[in-house]
Amino acid sequence: QVQLQESGPGLVKPSQTLSLTCTVSGGSITANSYYWSWIRQPPGKGLEWIGYIAYSGSTYYSPSLKSRTSISRDTSRTQFTLQLSSVTPEDTAVYYCARVWIPVVTFDYWGQGTQVTVSS
Repeated sequence: QVQLQESGPGLVKPSQTLSLTCTVSGGSITANSYYWSWIRQPPGKGLEWIGYIAYSGSTYYSPSLKSRTSISRDTSRTQFTLQLSSVTPEDTAVYYCARVWIPVVTFDYWGQGTQVTVSS
């Protein structure tokens, strides 16, 4: 059974960089057929896809967030990390990591989510 767990600070100050880690257990982040994604949900709004890192290590980001986003990985720890720079209160959201099964383009496993608030 694959499990994903987000971790990181719950409070970030404006203009700083938000950094979250997703730890994966029960699976390899280098296995074929999977992308490893970050998604967020601002209060009162729908889900917003942020980006992913593929099994190969290549990355792809939402065009609206691309200039501020970086996703990396540590294969030895089966972790992947989100960094979002120059945050504003509009980046306040519940942040999720999730696995995408490429053949059917489905988010098949999700973390429980972590609340991040951007405030001074």
